Amino acid sequence: MTTQPPDDQALRSDDEARRAGEPAAEPIVAPREPRSDGRGDTEANPTPGSHPWTRMVSMGDSFTEGIGDPDPAVPGGHRGWADRTAEQLGRGVDGFSYANLAIRGRLYRQILDEQLQPALDLGPDLVTLSAGGNDVLRLGDPDAIAAEIDSAVERLRAAGATVVLFTAPDVGSTPVLRVIRGRAAIYNENMRMVASRHDAAIVDLWSLRDLTRESMWAEDRLHFSPLGHQRIAAEVLDTLGVDHDITPGDPEDGPGRTWRAARQDDLQWARTHLGPWVMRRLRHQSSGDSIRPKRPEASTVFGQGMPPGSAASALPEHEA
Repeated sequence: MTTQPPDDQALRSDDEARRAGEPAAEPIVAPREPRSDGRGDTEANPTPGSHPWTRMVSMGDSFTEGIGDPDPAVPGGHRGWADRTAEQLGRGVDGFSYANLAIRGRLYRQILDEQLQPALDLGPDLVTLSAGGNDVLRLGDPDAIAAEIDSAVERLRAAGATVVLFTAPDVGSTPVLRVIRGRAAIYNENMRMVASRHDAAIVDLWSLRDLTRESMWAEDRLHFSPLGHQRIAAEVLDTLGVDHDITPGDPEDGPGRTWRAARQDDLQWARTHLGPWVMRRLRHQSSGDSIRPKRPEASTVFGQGMPPGSAASALPEHEA
């Protein structure tokens, strides 16, 4: 694709538009009154609320597939923030359906080439799109990534879908990923511009300080833990203005380790995770080479409506 990055004129704020005598764009996500703690509704455990969406499709890589949040009872064996978000949305609207096309290891061009048209074909009114993380890890060009994501978001919005984008988390405190912090910051600014240009929602993971805690990350230090995925699902729902009953667990980490114990952990991690990752890069292999989307068709999230072969689909409806 040859789409150029959005220019300054296209990215003017609503205030600038008003000063120019133009009407400001209506927000795609209706605002709601903030809670006293700044995180949504004042009720401690709100009942999951209604919302305008009936079909959610998630596009992306391992982040969206749910790697780091294993659960043998769900399709693909990984739950993740997208499943958790869909579960909540499914409680608010009868007949709500969900598809997840994400595959681990995918680069942004692969995501757009392999997942964009299938996503459009499913006719969603809510699409989550996270692409480019693996490219940033490989020192890819954040501007080139943004140009093509911008084109994809334009197509999704033209089809009538609400689009949810993501910033990268702040990896400055992560030993493995801190070297890409500057590149990730550029990527984030580009994603904010794309969201502004197309009136998309954006989930700002960079601002979630909880995600800097060790307990939010899986053992491989590249993917989020179940606690991390849970926290992200809550943030997605908060961004969409949807009440939910997700109560993220205590993010406090355990007792500090000695220097020697920390180095032993580093060596074990390098043998178990870093070495295989480097070897795949050298062999031009991907962890997702033999993987298929875990939810290629839109279906209800619970009970008999779950995709064939999933654990819950084999249970009586009241047990799922």
